[in-house]
Amino acid sequence: MRKIGLGVGAVAVVVAGAFAVTLLGTGPSGPEQGGCAHIERVEEGAAYRALDCAADDANVRVAKVVDDASQCPTGGAPYTVFHRTTTLCLMPNFVQGACYQGDRAVGMRKVDCATARAIRVASVAREPVECANGQKLTYPEPAVTFCLVRASEMR
Repeated sequence: MRKIGLGVGAVAVVVAGAFAVTLLGTGPSGPEQGGCAHIERVEEGAAYRALDCAADDANVRVAKVVDDASQCPTGGAPYTVFHRTTTLCLMPNFVQGACYQGDRAVGMRKVDCATARAIRVASVAREPVECANGQKLTYPEPAVTFCLVRASEMR
């Protein structure tokens, strides 16, 4: 079970590297804390498209807008850093009950829970909590804990 957190963390680190580029081009000029987006690796670096947080392809949430990546909060799961005119500290836009799978282009992609190796978000808490199986991603700002399980164990 510990591999779930490590797998999600490894995908986040890979995606963070892909997104840690300066984006030139169109798109919203001022992402706000709490807003959501779809970020995807493209040939030129990464594409950012602001979306409603309820959209199925909104894969990240803006945790914080800062001047420099060193200002992203620490003490929990690492934030994905995305550079525009400002720096965005991003976290997954996980939805309770939904299933996800690692994807090299978009990080974690929402999938059908019957998909092989899918991870299900068992619960979302707006504070640091312990999860029943110990598999969690916790972000300090804004405070949120995602409790994760293998979707195959929920059938």
